Amino acid sequence: MKGILGRKVGMTQVFTKDGKLIPVTVVSVEENTVMQVKTVDKDGYNAIQLGAFDKKEKNASRASVGHAKKANTTPKRFVKEIRNFEGEYNVGDKVSADIFHVGEVVDVTGTSKGKGFAGTIKRHGQSRGPMAHGSHYHRGPGSLGTMLPKRVLKGKNLPGHMGHETVTVQNLEIIEVNTAENYILVSGNVPGAKNGLVLIKSAVKNSRKENAKEVLTYVEEPALEVAEEVTATEEVKEEVESASEE
Repeated sequence: MKGILGRKVGMTQVFTKDGKLIPVTVVSVEENTVMQVKTVDKDGYNAIQLGAFDKKEKNASRASVGHAKKANTTPKRFVKEIRNFEGEYNVGDKVSADIFHVGEVVDVTGTSKGKGFAGTIKRHGQSRGPMAHGSHYHRGPGSLGTMLPKRVLKGKNLPGHMGHETVTVQNLEIIEVNTAENYILVSGNVPGAKNGLVLIKSAVKNSRKENAKEVLTYVEEPALEVAEEVTATEEVKEEVESASEE
């Protein structure tokens, strides 16, 4: 199992050399710090605890400050434990985006957007009743159950708080890994709002083969070189015109 903590930046699109357009989500992944290492002998299972994105010490608890000092780092805003992590790491080591490669299939976990209090139509997709004046049923939840057992059964779809839940989108593909600028492009959409914290880890239900896609890259040429090329082209045109006149 591999994983890294990041922050959702937003969505964009890229083109492959085959001419296909792929919608992608940009995830900013600064270097993660190994805050703690758990072993079978001491804790009963193997895992490492990753921390990302610094937090001011005055805004952190004394316990988190002491925990961070063991790893020779500052308190972290986002801390997550990943079991059975591949490789051997010590407290204080760094984990960067290069643990993943293009074409790898991953699962992305984040917190969905909060919608506040919502009714059954928006929250559960139920249908509304007639909107005429004689109707007494418009957007209500409808019947709550049968005559017996004279109570609302557990699991009944009712109005309530919608969103702001932990959601995992499975089997997304890594399109690009950029270690210089610390970002990963993931195919499709991932949960959460912009700047939301997300966890990228190896897919647990993947059965397809890796198919790395070659993405088109754009290189901006300096203005001086472009001007020289234009000048050279004009000189060639003048030579051709003078030769044709002769």
